[in-house]
Order: sequence, then structure tokens, then C-alpha cells
Amino acid sequence: MFIHECRDNIEYYTIFEILYYTGMRAGELLALTLNDIDFKNNQISINKTFYHLTGRDTIQPPKTAKGERTVNIPDFLTDEIKEYIKHLYKPDPNDRLFPKQLNYIRSAFNIRVKRSGVKKIRIHDLRHSHASTLINLGANPVLVAERLGHESPDITLKTYSHLFPSSQAEIVQKITKVN
Repeated sequence: MFIHECRDNIEYYTIFEILYYTGMRAGELLALTLNDIDFKNNQISINKTFYHLTGRDTIQPPKTAKGERTVNIPDFLTDEIKEYIKHLYKPDPNDRLFPKQLNYIRSAFNIRVKRSGVKKIRIHDLRHSHASTLINLGANPVLVAERLGHESPDITLKTYSHLFPSSQAEIVQKITKVN
């Protein structure tokens, strides 16, 4: 399994866990600071994105208005982030939590994907996996769109409509009961 191949490095393990369990974009993750994490309420505020353009690191607002959002996270992910923070030397709450370039994360990701034996996937596929998991758990398109920071549920439906179960039979049963 892929995630077991990540346990050799707490930073990469935490990065890949956050990406999978929040559905955030890699640039959003790379812009995170300690100030963006509410450990008491198990929430991450996504309010900026990191870019490396023409040799410069840049922090900018999310790519859309809906990109600015707060995502609830499970207790175990909060605990994993706390454990990662214990390994940092005097972390500044305003500094980037993961001060890396995307190409380093991609490289580490690809090495671990290959070692795990899973089919070749991209970092962005963790975002798709998050959305697929939510849909399989019965989340409605509005909730999925909110978590992913899509501008509208239409974008979510266009991208993931094939994953939403057809409920034609269920509707017919309900109509029959009304009669």
C-alpha cells in the first residue's frame, strides 16, 4: 500500500495524508502555516496558495473565491500534524509548514508510488481520490464542491458525475409508495 511506503519520512507522510484527507491542491498545502490549523476544532483554513514562478516563491490568494475555505479534518489527522510539528525546530506560526518546492514533493511521491507497486499516479490524483471517497461515502455534490474549493457544484458534477450512484430504482420505489 502506498501510504506505508511514506512512513520513512514524517514530513512526506504528513504531506500525503493531508492531501488525501482534505482534497486540497498541492499549492494550497505548500502555503499552509501553523496559523491555518485549528487544532482544537480539527480544521484547516485554506486561504492562500504557493507558487514558484520565474525563480521566486510567491504566496497568493486561492485561484477562485470559493477556494478560500475551512475544511474539517479527522482527529487522527490532527494528531499526525501535531506529531510532525514536534519534529520542527522552533516553528514560527507564520512560516510555511512545509517549506518545499513542488518538484521535491513530486519526486518523493513518485519514488514511493514505485516502491509500493501501485499504478503510476500523480500528486493531484490524491485530490481525486479524496473526492471519490467522499462520493462513495454518500456525500452530496455541494459538500464535495465546498471541500474541494470548486466555484460551483457544476464543476464537481462535470468532473465526478460518473461516480455518483444512479438512484433511478430508488426514485421509482419512492414514487410507488406515494401512490
